[in-house]
Amino acid sequence: MKKFFSFGSKKGGSSFRVTSSPRDGPGILREKRIGTNSFGWGYNIRDRDLRKIHRVASMGNVRKLQEILFFGKHGVDERDKMNRTALHLACANGHPDVVAVLVERKCQLDLFDKDYRTALMKAAQCQNERCVTILLEHGADPNLTDIAGNTALHYAALGSNTSIAEKLLLHHANIEVRNKDELTPFLLAVSENKQQMVEFLIEKEANVHAVDKLQSSRQLIAEHREEKLINYLQSKNAVADKSSEEESLSSISIKPGTDDSWPTSDDEDFNFDIK
Repeated sequence: MKKFFSFGSKKGGSSFRVTSSPRDGPGILREKRIGTNSFGWGYNIRDRDLRKIHRVASMGNVRKLQEILFFGKHGVDERDKMNRTALHLACANGHPDVVAVLVERKCQLDLFDKDYRTALMKAAQCQNERCVTILLEHGADPNLTDIAGNTALHYAALGSNTSIAEKLLLHHANIEVRNKDELTPFLLAVSENKQQMVEFLIEKEANVHAVDKLQSSRQLIAEHREEKLINYLQSKNAVADKSSEEESLSSISIKPGTDDSWPTSDDEDFNFDIK
């Protein structure tokens, strides 16, 4: 399958390549991190890369952070060796209370780390909705792109988090933005088999006729319909097997014109009306 989240070079930035990181699906590099996150997406945190403000932010120590900021020991937007701010680390590790303190102290919301990801992208990638909410409510830009052209909405689509996607769209995230592989959030959701996100983006009027570099959304949708049909037929066979145990063969009658259509709810799942 095509590599959807590539990490090539971006104009004005250096190239980035990870050769030893484990992966979460095709083309999705997964970084080691400290903290709890079901997707395993975050930052590779090493003490020697961090200053004190970054360390306490990544751990969620609000009291220590306030002390550091009060005495001016570190600037609120100070960078670590990986170009991350305390805000990046707090969002990646899911510490909304730390995010709130940093925002109150007027930190810059849209700074890039070395992979051109903003704190909002990291919050969306790591499924930390409360951090996303705080950032959006204070003016974080949802349409900035990382080194591979992905926005926060791409990361929400990949994680199949419709609640985060809803918040991003309410704050004017571009639903048709394309990354460097010409994938919109909708195409990414379809190609990664995120059915709930596909349905959500269709409800939000995403362009289902969008075409990426390799194949049209019609082809991708056809693959999904085929998979749904297989699952449906398997479930029907299971029901039929159970019925055959309870009834004699003589009681089974197959008549022409028997309704063999999918249930209405399944029909509606992928009724894209593509011409």
